[in-house]
Amino acid sequence: MHTAQLWAPEGDRIRCGLCPNACLIGEGASGICGVRRNVDGTLAAMTYGRIASIAADPIEKKPVFHFNPGAAVLSIGSVGCSMKCGHCQNWRISRATPEEDADQLHTLTPVMVVEMAQRYRCPGVAFTYNEPVIWLEYVIDVAAECRRRGLFTVMVTNGYITEAGLDLLGNLIDVWRVDLKGASEETYRTLCHVSGAEHVRRAAERAKHRHGMHVEVVTNIVPTVNDSVEELRSMAAWIAEDLGVGTPWHITRFFPYLEFADLEPTPIETLRRAKAIGEQAGLDYVYLGNVDEPGGEDTTCPSCGAVAVRRSGYTIIGRHTRDGTCARCGGSLSMVE
Repeated sequence: MHTAQLWAPEGDRIRCGLCPNACLIGEGASGICGVRRNVDGTLAAMTYGRIASIAADPIEKKPVFHFNPGAAVLSIGSVGCSMKCGHCQNWRISRATPEEDADQLHTLTPVMVVEMAQRYRCPGVAFTYNEPVIWLEYVIDVAAECRRRGLFTVMVTNGYITEAGLDLLGNLIDVWRVDLKGASEETYRTLCHVSGAEHVRRAAERAKHRHGMHVEVVTNIVPTVNDSVEELRSMAAWIAEDLGVGTPWHITRFFPYLEFADLEPTPIETLRRAKAIGEQAGLDYVYLGNVDEPGGEDTTCPSCGAVAVRRSGYTIIGRHTRDGTCARCGGSLSMVE
């Protein structure tokens, strides 16, 4: 058993302070995430070091396009999540508990993770597949070992975290790749069964402005839920005004799943409209994902219009950059290389 951080006794129960769910957990019970448990009056992190999924992925698969493009990252995940998204593609692990998946979980120490990354020539480690925030204690230890060995770190997260939780990660995480499910609390309640819009926005702003993390935003466009012009404009405006126009916005196509299996896949025209709305808001980099759209994943220089990075899926097929700038005109690409 690994003792969790960010909790306090409250009567005969425990109040968890890691995410805005603020679960009040009775003896023997777990929070909404399913992995933080009250064991004899102590909050235990039940998935510390327990791995459900591991792979060496291109960083573009996260998707992250403006931080070490073309790099491979050792990607690790466990089980559980702080949200219950009705369209989750990884629900088999995000809705699992440590007991349900006990035979499928493998144990790796932080040192073992970093040594594996180095062995497979991955200059970075990504915490992904399920929600890494609920894995806080393990993420901290792995990320600290990455710092010691010169590897970078990526959080692929729903962004649902308290200030106290984020500040524990602040000097250890390089990339905050955050899902923005929608602009309104109503959208978050419909898709994720939480009121999370404001929490997610504030955490992303804090990650960027207080802790200096590289931030990229992903929005999966779900027909009839978060695809209205008003909602798309609100999301684009927030990114431009509060994160900066150089912040990449990845707009991805929804496919029917779970509670939303009766919906149609996102129409291509809706994705194109969302991209246009992002560009009208002043965003320099708006990408289209989960769809074969010519040029939809290319990085175009906002200064001269040249294609600086040409992509096909997760593969870079052409690159004209120099130290994060456009090789043609020298303009900034808001890119870390």
